[in-house]
Amino acid sequence: MASENVYVEHCKGIHGLDKVILREIRGYSAEVYLFGGQVTSWKNDKREELLFLSNKAIFQPPKAIRGGIPICFPQFGNIDSLEKHGFARNRLWSVDPDPPPCSTHSSTRAFVDLILRHSEEELKIWPHRFELRLRVALTPAGDLLLTSRIRNTNTDGKSFTFTFAYHTYFFVTDISEVRVEGLETLDYLDNLHNRERFTEQGDAITFESEVDKIFLSTPTKIAILDHERKRTFVLRKDGLPDAVVWNPWDKKAKAMADFGDEEYKQMLCVEAACVENPITLKPGEEWKGRQEISVVPSSYCSGHLDPRRVTFTG
Repeated sequence: MASENVYVEHCKGIHGLDKVILREIRGYSAEVYLFGGQVTSWKNDKREELLFLSNKAIFQPPKAIRGGIPICFPQFGNIDSLEKHGFARNRLWSVDPDPPPCSTHSSTRAFVDLILRHSEEELKIWPHRFELRLRVALTPAGDLLLTSRIRNTNTDGKSFTFTFAYHTYFFVTDISEVRVEGLETLDYLDNLHNRERFTEQGDAITFESEVDKIFLSTPTKIAILDHERKRTFVLRKDGLPDAVVWNPWDKKAKAMADFGDEEYKQMLCVEAACVENPITLKPGEEWKGRQEISVVPSSYCSGHLDPRRVTFTG
């Protein structure tokens, strides 16, 4: 029997930041930085990177890391007075030294539980006590599973309200050869038009200019087809009714200091989110949301995926 450290390794990453490497015996791996509680790498059994991380990403707190899967909490976007996408993605999380077993996939050993709690600094800008737990797991089949639990730990009887997103950056070969299926005919809020509401008209989403849309009441399964590489990402989600689709395209890419001018061609954000209807928790209440990402050959389209891999296993 392989020892536990085959599956979970605690080490130092860029600029000495603490990170955790998850490995599966067949060669799958994922990396998670404690800064931001952020997955920055997910590789298949051929050691190919599946997530996009900018070559210009700044691994220097408090600047958020550009790429991977940032956690947006307690807000998505910049509607309120809080910093854009909230503070969870640029705070230091801690590791739970004694996590409960992985019940979703009983054979999964490559997982880590991270915790973020309120601090005196946060209470000044968002006056609520909370506990945010994030489990990052790599299944024996190489799927990447993120599960978040948010609990209201206020002692003053106050409820709080939040929005949330897994800001997932997928690595794609050529954005002009990518299509997203599962969101067609749905309503969306367009961030490029003051969140005005529209209905998606195409039979799939394709890309030839900047896109920044929040799709509403979305299905539990979305497919991102990378034609050039003949593979499809399948994103399955639970507790997260919305889905954000974003690519900055050329002008906005050049305006971002931590993003290469041409990198928009190799990335696409498709994000499991809860944005339109914020979640309210009373003291002691808990919310749970999760997403699971797998990769299948693109000979499958989203309507003909292997049904054994389409549903959550927990």
